[in-house]
Amino acid sequence: MSESLNNLVTDLVDAWNTHDCDRVTAFYSPDYEGVDVSEAAARRGRQGVRQALERFLRAFPDLYFTKEQAIIQDDQAALYWTARGTHLGTMMNIPATGRKIAVRGVSLLTLENQMITRGLHVWDVAGLLRAIGLLPEL
Repeated sequence: MSESLNNLVTDLVDAWNTHDCDRVTAFYSPDYEGVDVSEAAARRGRQGVRQALERFLRAFPDLYFTKEQAIIQDDQAALYWTARGTHLGTMMNIPATGRKIAVRGVSLLTLENQMITRGLHVWDVAGLLRAIGLLPEL
């Protein structure tokens, strides 16, 4: 099972990189619940995933994810990723800066019947804010 889940995670990253909302949302169950450290409320269902993807793509039209590492155990996957892009649209009420970003994060995914049912997405929000010039370098 771990090989098929590893392939699913690889295919998920590939789908995000196509920017095709229909392809991406097909990986998620209709009752998906996801928590993202940058959002006040949980994402619910495929529509919640679509809305998040559309927000990210408006802010970073060239958004590209790299799968750095995936750890699979039973029905769970831990995906360590890097996102790169250019800040060309509003994100978190921050107007476009035109700056390039590279942000690291981890997504903990629970899968049932080859579909993602739960997700916890923890990423370097402070690193994003530094990259776009809103926080000083440490």
